[in-house]
Amino acid sequence: MASSLDPHSAEDQRKDGLSSKVADDGDAPSERVFTGEEEDVLRAGGNVADVVESRRDLERRLRLKVDLRLCTIAGILCSLNLLDSGVISSASVTSMPVDLDLTGNRFSVSIFIFTISSIAFQLPSTLAVRTFGPRLWFSFITFCFGLITMCTAFIQTWQQMIALRVLLGIAMSGIYPGLTYLISTWYPRREQQTRFAFLQTGEVIILATGSIVNFGLNQLNGKGGIAGWRYMFLVQGLISMVIGLMTYFWIVDFPEEAHRSFLFLTAEEQELAVARINADRKDVQPDPFSWGKVFVHAKDPKVYGFACMFFLLNLVSTALSYFLPIILQSGMGFDENQSILLSAPPYYYAVIPVLLSSMAGDRFRLRGPVIVFNCLTLIVGFCMLGFSEQVAVRYVGTYLATGAYVSNWAALSAYQANNIAGQWKRAFTAAAVTAMNGAGGIAGSFIVRSQEAPHYMTAVWVSIGSHILIIAVVAIFSVHFHFANKLAASGKILIEGVEGFRYTY
Repeated sequence: MASSLDPHSAEDQRKDGLSSKVADDGDAPSERVFTGEEEDVLRAGGNVADVVESRRDLERRLRLKVDLRLCTIAGILCSLNLLDSGVISSASVTSMPVDLDLTGNRFSVSIFIFTISSIAFQLPSTLAVRTFGPRLWFSFITFCFGLITMCTAFIQTWQQMIALRVLLGIAMSGIYPGLTYLISTWYPRREQQTRFAFLQTGEVIILATGSIVNFGLNQLNGKGGIAGWRYMFLVQGLISMVIGLMTYFWIVDFPEEAHRSFLFLTAEEQELAVARINADRKDVQPDPFSWGKVFVHAKDPKVYGFACMFFLLNLVSTALSYFLPIILQSGMGFDENQSILLSAPPYYYAVIPVLLSSMAGDRFRLRGPVIVFNCLTLIVGFCMLGFSEQVAVRYVGTYLATGAYVSNWAALSAYQANNIAGQWKRAFTAAAVTAMNGAGGIAGSFIVRSQEAPHYMTAVWVSIGSHILIIAVVAIFSVHFHFANKLAASGKILIEGVEGFRYTY
């Protein structure tokens, strides 16, 4: 039930024609924004509870609209990166290595070179989301991704594969950091982890379904004189191109430009969307662009801490997502088709922990404890995967490890987005952490060594060690954030240059 509000405080809290109050919505403290005629009602002595209830209903409708229009397509687009890892990992247990002469470490190099090109273009591609707008930019790079994926179906040599992997990395570079940035501009910090969980849920469902589709496509091996792995790239490339065209009409613009989106918000809903963000952190409008205003944020040590955690996380995620079918085939004794098919269920399972942990994190405004819990779960999973001799136990370990690292993607995304302010800092940090995420992918592509089958102890120990380090970084941040909040409360410092801003940990 909403708490009683002093109608006179609305005038005191006015900022740029908008004001906010705090009410209890039954789930979490929620900023309530009053504008226009509702403030007139308050000043005239109207029923405050009725006004709060009306605003709460409008806020629910706004959240639902943004969830349906932004989180859905964001999950689909971000899944393309995982979908690529699913296609190439599924293809790695077919005739592709023989057809393309992927001997020695050439398969690992194809993953490595993709990540290098992606890292190089992440910052400019993220900034392009602001320059060209989300609808135009995301539809363009998604269509390019699909076209390049489709072309992979026709290559004949490993050199051609390497060249296309470079182009694919460039096309993919802005999708994840750009969408992380876009989502963070639409939601107050208290709502962000659940939305990042929605994004991750869409990703893993599509990845898991892609593994099943790849199983089916591999059954076409030899039909029409085309190898099964070529069907995988051909079909999923065509699907991605169609998604790219749909993106232009489906995805939404930034809150202050929401009126440019197709059939989206009413004027009142857009006003509320902008007011919610200003009440949370006052950074809706970006400053005029300059490279100096972007790179000045490289002086903030927090950015490197967040980036370090994403690097450590992606050591594991790359190893599992690219090499799970290989682990199932070489390490657990399943055949080619069984390996492709059995790589799907761990990702379906991951939907459960990512949603539950993220909703708990938002409900109680916890970030660090959720990350630590996920790290401990992953460590248990890798211990089962690496130290057990029973195939069933090892396979269950892949469930725990997959669920934990997917959950921490959402948790770490919210952790960094909750503790920074300013449009260009959000863009810079999103690109920086995603670049280091990619660097972790480079290292992760080399820790699963075929000669170490069936237990892959290098991957096991590196994964365990990386998550112990994540726990250590979270502990350091938590101590720093705690004392910084106390200093800000006493008026001794101004966090992120925003009055009233407090760290979430």
